[in-house]
Amino acid sequence: MIRHIVMFRLKDTPQKQKNAQKLKEAIEALEKSIPEAKSIEVGLNINEKPSAYDLVLVSDFDNEDALERYRVHPEHQKVVDFIKEVNEDVAAVDYQV
Repeated sequence: MIRHIVMFRLKDTPQKQKNAQKLKEAIEALEKSIPEAKSIEVGLNINEKPSAYDLVLVSDFDNEDALERYRVHPEHQKVVDFIKEVNEDVAAVDYQV
């Protein structure tokens, strides 16, 4: 199994909290439309340290091929388009569980 973790730091705008909630809901909805995603969990940050990211995604896939199918899936690409609009920085890691 592959665990895919992504942390997002959103642009500091008046809509930052709204964008974080919208992104959380959009990512969570992918679990229903992309069967390769075995589980998707999204958390909004409560830590106010400057080094903190705003949102984290933790998702599981059977293997690297399933993760790649998720990455290129049209529904995922729609979310990626929104991420490009609102995101400032990203950090990611994929590892075997």
